[in-house]
Amino acid sequence: MTDAVAAAPPPAIVLVRPQLGENIGKAARAMLNFGLAEMRLVSPRDGWPNPDAGPAASGADLVLENAKVFETVADAVADCAFVYATTVRKRGLTKEVVGPEKAAQDTRGRAGRTAILFGPERSGLETDDVALAQTILTVPVNPAFGSLNLAQAVILFAYEWSKAGVGEAAAFDNYEGPAPQADLEGLIGQIETALDAAEYFRVESRAPASRRTLRNMLTRPGFSAKEVRTFRGIITALTKERR
Repeated sequence: MTDAVAAAPPPAIVLVRPQLGENIGKAARAMLNFGLAEMRLVSPRDGWPNPDAGPAASGADLVLENAKVFETVADAVADCAFVYATTVRKRGLTKEVVGPEKAAQDTRGRAGRTAILFGPERSGLETDDVALAQTILTVPVNPAFGSLNLAQAVILFAYEWSKAGVGEAAAFDNYEGPAPQADLEGLIGQIETALDAAEYFRVESRAPASRRTLRNMLTRPGFSAKEVRTFRGIITALTKERR
């Protein structure tokens, strides 16, 4: 992990002129599901706090209690080094357009604070709001029906942001790392000995290619030392003489 990634703070989720307290609560729930807790509200229509937000948040009270309210989008993102504007509509602005996965990876990879702007439920962000951002964040929704509710839009990015923070090695539970080359050589030698005894390499012209294929198969997956030992035990059990 680079120093920039290690220093990257979680992005702020900025809800611009949200209309319903219930939708704010659902957005908070979506955020906390994936480890995001900083919510910023720009001129919420019904004021703040909103009694309808708490029940809809389903326990994500931390997000609602710490939510900050701003009068303008510019105020809400003043401390942010990078801003994304979420929209599915063409705005006549020349800006880079990325999807949630790319935005999440880039956010993880830069040291400055990032803000993600989400517009009002009915109309989305206005062109002036989008103009404050460096990049447009969008998803390939059905062009004939591109309507996402607020919580759905938030969760698309929050999920990708959470996923981008999980290293590939973490996908393997209790993986101890690849086995030493010597262990693999022992496994390959044992298999070749067993195959020689079974006359698998009886066609001499094909034997070198078959041995190379076998080696490639066994060295590609990154077996752990424990997995190599298990394979060797299986081969021993299959090849030993039985009474």
